[in-house]
Amino acid sequence: MTSRVVCPGSFDPVTNGHLDVIIRAAALFDEVVVAVMHNPAKSGTFPVEQRIAFIEEATAGTSQVRVLAFTPRLIVDVCRDLKATALLKGLRGEVDFAYEVPMASMNRHLTGVETLFLPGDPAVAHISSSLVKEVCALGGDVTGLVPDPVRDALVARRDGSRSS
Repeated sequence: MTSRVVCPGSFDPVTNGHLDVIIRAAALFDEVVVAVMHNPAKSGTFPVEQRIAFIEEATAGTSQVRVLAFTPRLIVDVCRDLKATALLKGLRGEVDFAYEVPMASMNRHLTGVETLFLPGDPAVAHISSSLVKEVCALGGDVTGLVPDPVRDALVARRDGSRSS
């Protein structure tokens, strides 16, 4: 039996914290499906296709990682469709834990799918997509917080909006 875990999120944009969890999970499971969740009614910072490309490029050396997009639906339905054995969530700290535990309990209640928590590496545990976007928008350097192509795209968006 293949062990498959689903790692859901918006990944808008993917950060080095996300990648830490994804790569470490790839050493534990036969397959890690990165489920890029998106709502077509909302516009994110990056289109879903670009988010997928960023993740695929950053995980290109890890054959166990597959990246797929999903429109809003219950993540447990995604797990069922993919025949995943579990959900995987990275935790940066106590706030993430407090937010994720009720969702894990609800997911288990709905379908029996278990949620596994992987603590983020302390070197990247402070990184969040929203913080990266804010820092970059205000002119800060996000090198080392996101993959270089993501940094370059954020800077291009920022500089393009300044020249408008």
